[in-house]
Amino acid sequence: MSTTSASGTLSNKQLAIPVIAAFMASSDLPRLNQALNQGLDAGLTVSETKEILVQLYAYAGFPRSLNALGELMKVLEARKQRGIEDAQGRDPVREIPTGDALLEAGIANQTRISGGVVKGPLFEFAPVINQYLQTHLFGDIFERDNLDWQSRELATVGALAATPGAEPQLLAHMLASLRVGLTAEQLRQVTHVLSERVDKAVADRANEALTQALASEKTTRP
Repeated sequence: MSTTSASGTLSNKQLAIPVIAAFMASSDLPRLNQALNQGLDAGLTVSETKEILVQLYAYAGFPRSLNALGELMKVLEARKQRGIEDAQGRDPVREIPTGDALLEAGIANQTRISGGVVKGPLFEFAPVINQYLQTHLFGDIFERDNLDWQSRELATVGALAATPGAEPQLLAHMLASLRVGLTAEQLRQVTHVLSERVDKAVADRANEALTQALASEKTTRP
């Protein structure tokens, strides 16, 4: 499912997502507060905003996710006191599979997003980590249908760009962003908004990953 505007550019709502994610990942709560307000003003629902912050625990850790959700609670209460009624949005409606069906769904989601079956020496060395990725991240989380995959990738890119040392994962998710339908120009919008509203170093990491992703796409294209 895509929420891209008719012009092919990212909407203000979409551009708010990587900014929120970057401040969440860097634990910059004052600027996260501002970014959450801007995202809600741009049309993010409460459900979508919560989902972004919940998903990102898988990339930035439970402490940052919990602190960010606490900040969102403060933002919503302050907005309510100012008479702002934010749209609640909808909870996930698709039933999440369990057991073998969850693993099957997670593998299918991971394969689509990664562009092929995920394997290699790392996963042979510690196979349980891929099991967690498949059943929980790409199963439990990516099967939740209250946030589309493009938005999930925008959030992941923002968080990883704000995390020094996560460049390999950032590159992987730039490629994933292209696979779920985001365009090179839209991802350039992301690097631009990160430069304008977050930090040059964060934007530089995102831009380098995008450059590498596009070069990789060009060399693998038939």
